[in-house]
Formats: sequence, structure tokens, C-alpha cells
Amino acid sequence: MSTAVGTAKPATRSFWRRNQLRLAPWLFLAPGIIMFLVYVIGPIFESMWISFYDWDGIGERTWIGTENYIELLDDDAFYTSLWNNLLWLVLYMLAIPAGLLIAIFLNQNVWGIRLYKSLFFFPFVISQVVVGLIFSWFYAPNFGLLTTIIESLTGESIAILADERFVTYGIIAAGLWPQVAYCMILYLTGLNNVSPDQIEAGRLDGAKGWRMLWHVILPQLRPATFIAVVVTVIGALRSFDLVSIMTDGGPYGSSRVLSFYMYEQALSEYGYRMGYGAAIAVVLFCIMMVFITLFIVRMVSEERHG
Repeated sequence: MSTAVGTAKPATRSFWRRNQLRLAPWLFLAPGIIMFLVYVIGPIFESMWISFYDWDGIGERTWIGTENYIELLDDDAFYTSLWNNLLWLVLYMLAIPAGLLIAIFLNQNVWGIRLYKSLFFFPFVISQVVVGLIFSWFYAPNFGLLTTIIESLTGESIAILADERFVTYGIIAAGLWPQVAYCMILYLTGLNNVSPDQIEAGRLDGAKGWRMLWHVILPQLRPATFIAVVVTVIGALRSFDLVSIMTDGGPYGSSRVLSFYMYEQALSEYGYRMGYGAAIAVVLFCIMMVFITLFIVRMVSEERHG
């Protein structure tokens, strides 16, 4: 009996028990990964493939190679949309420092601060359609508040959304309102995680004001800054809804952006040119990836040398 017990082999564990710690995280991530591959990565490559065809979305596809991209090079509407997108990118970045300053102002314990936070948070929770309508009324030439103020100061009335010189800036201002609120939320969350020990050490070293902000607080807000930059770049480049609601690309196509021009070419009543619309989408995607990649590389480089 003792010999039998001594020579008995230990029970082998199943594959799941041996690899449970490694497999469990992937099982939890699997639904999200599958959804991301099917609804994000898949359509990206499908759009790239469609951009080499002449297709109306219903009938037969005709392979035309790079002709859609060559046509873009001679398309004045494309260059107008591209220029407007660059304006959006540059001016939309104002949301990041503005959100940071508001977050610093709200990150204090004073009477009524919750009410102030709610007021600043309000633009983020309302729909972009509502934002577009509010600013359309704000700019209205007959009864708009901004028009009334400008007329009282200069004696002249300016229809901002009907003037090619100002229309894009007016729409960007409308978009900045909720975007600043979003960046403010990100920085408020980041400020709650700032180490009080580092702030105290900075004070002992004589840092205060802008020096404290630049050398002590901002380095700890890099994760929030990264998210704010990525979301702001994406928001600036996909600025479709405000353009559609406020001007529908007008006047005379002067407020078009690439996402709206893509919609006009591929899905609107102007023509169902799926291949041409896909080419515009690919250009927009490449611009977006260039800006985000440059920021990621810079951030990783700073982390390694910091």
C-alpha cells in the first residue's frame, strides 16, 4: 500500500488552470477587441480599397486606380475644405490651455464652486446640434446678440454665417464652447491626482505661480494632456455636424471641411460618388494619424529623456 501511494503521480492540472492568469485578461478584452476590429479597423481598410474604384454604392465597381486621388489635386473645393480643416486644427487647440485655466480656477474649495463647475460642464452634455442652433441664433443678423453688440459699437451689421471671411471662424467658436468644457473635465480629473508631496517640495524650493504650474503641475498632467490633444485633433478634423447645422457648407462652399465634403460627394443628393468620397476620407485619416503620431512620438521621447 505504501509503495502504491509513494509512486502515485500527482494529478495534472487542466490547460485553463495552468494559464488562467494569462488568459483571463484576454477573455475580458476579447469582446472589445472584436468590436474594434469589425467596426473600426475593418472599415478603415475597406475605405482605402473603395477609394481605388468608381462606384455609386449600388451597382458594379469599376477599378480606376489612383484616379480619384489625381482628381483631388485639381479640385478647388477639396483645397478649400483642407484649408478650413487646418484652421480648425490650429484654433481648436485653444481649447486645451483654456480648459486647463478653467480647471485650475475650479479646483478650489470655496462657496458655490459646485454651481460654477456645473455651469462650465453644461456645454459638454448638450448635443452638437443644439450648440449649432444656439450659435446660429447668436450670430443671426436680425436679432442675434453678437450682431446687436457689433452694430452698437461700429454702427454696421455683420452677418457672420453669410460672410465668407468670417463664417469658418464663427463655426470654430461654436465648436470651442463644448470642447473647452471637455478639456476642463479632463484636467479637473488630472488635478485630483496631482501629488501634494511634489507641490510641497516645489514650494520649499521657492516655486510658485507660473513656475509651479510649469515645472511641478504640468508634468503630472501629461496623461490628461495626451487625451485632450488626441480628442481635440479628432474633433477638429471630423467637424461635420456644426458645419451641416449652421451653414450646410455655405456660403458658396466656403465653410466646407473634409468630412462634410466627403459626405457631399458620397452620400448627399449631389452624387453618390463612393470612391471619391472614400479618397477624401483616406486623406482625412492620414492627416489625423500624422498629427496624433507626432504628438505620441514627442510624448514618448520626453518620457524617456525625462
